[in-house]
Amino acid sequence: MGIPGDKLIKMYRKMILIRNFEDRVHRLFLSGEMPGTIHLYQGQEAVAVGVCANLRKEDVITSTHRPHGHAIAKGVPVKSIMAELFAKTTGCCKGKGGSMHMGDIEVGMVPAIAIVGGGIPVATGMALAFKMKRLDRVAVSFFGDGASNEGAFHEAINMGSIWDLPLIYVCENNLYGASTHVSKVMKLKDIAERASSYGIPGIVVDGNDVISVYKAAKEAIERARKGEGPTLIECKTYRRGGHSRSDPGQYRDKKEEGIWLAKDPISRMHKNLIKMGILTEEKGKGIENEVKARIDEAIEFAQKSPSPKPEDVFKDVFA
Repeated sequence: MGIPGDKLIKMYRKMILIRNFEDRVHRLFLSGEMPGTIHLYQGQEAVAVGVCANLRKEDVITSTHRPHGHAIAKGVPVKSIMAELFAKTTGCCKGKGGSMHMGDIEVGMVPAIAIVGGGIPVATGMALAFKMKRLDRVAVSFFGDGASNEGAFHEAINMGSIWDLPLIYVCENNLYGASTHVSKVMKLKDIAERASSYGIPGIVVDGNDVISVYKAAKEAIERARKGEGPTLIECKTYRRGGHSRSDPGQYRDKKEEGIWLAKDPISRMHKNLIKMGILTEEKGKGIENEVKARIDEAIEFAQKSPSPKPEDVFKDVFA
């Protein structure tokens, strides 16, 4: 498949890290140890990892109200993400962003934007800046199926198209905008079809197969770097839990859930790597243990970190 074995293992480890991070964070929120709210990423790990595995540090991404997976995949340190969730000064946004607004521009992640579709024009603007400055950088915007019905989606893609910007639009279609099924808000079978309205490629990939996502993203990113403009990639995927921590997801059909949960991206990659002789059960357990220890360290770091002081509200204010 043209992907080195060590890179496949690295991608697998990132997916395991995201899943275990989210599982632990969920339990911490339920126990009341963390403030605020969360929108978890379990089940969609192949999208963030498959795309970001093709990016350089200087490339940028914009994210959504469900940003933890994107942050980990782009390289935001796990300790600083955990500290941000605990609202500590050592967090990636100094405890001021929280779950829905985390990021670290030092590794190419714009702090996440919780407004649905809000990151799409921001990524488009950054791609325009890259082109005007003649920089060999690309921008990637992650967004959900619901965002594809926002005006910002259509206006931004039109701008990206007419200016041939170095940009990739990644739609994570997990079938539900909160509790509303995608079939109730659009007649199109595939969101990627909307790309044809703007004269750019629209690609549909299995968002639960990290290899498929990786290959589609690789082609789109190479095309963008050559000055050939943006691509819309629709990744068909499924969140394992509800929209947010307070959502039991009872609006979803149990048969549908069963079908999708059986296509879990991590289980599929595990089986594929075993079949290819790249991974062994023993090595897989070693990765799990390594990841769990890393998350334990992150939690301890976050819990021991100082909380912001009231006067900190006046710091880092520019307007």
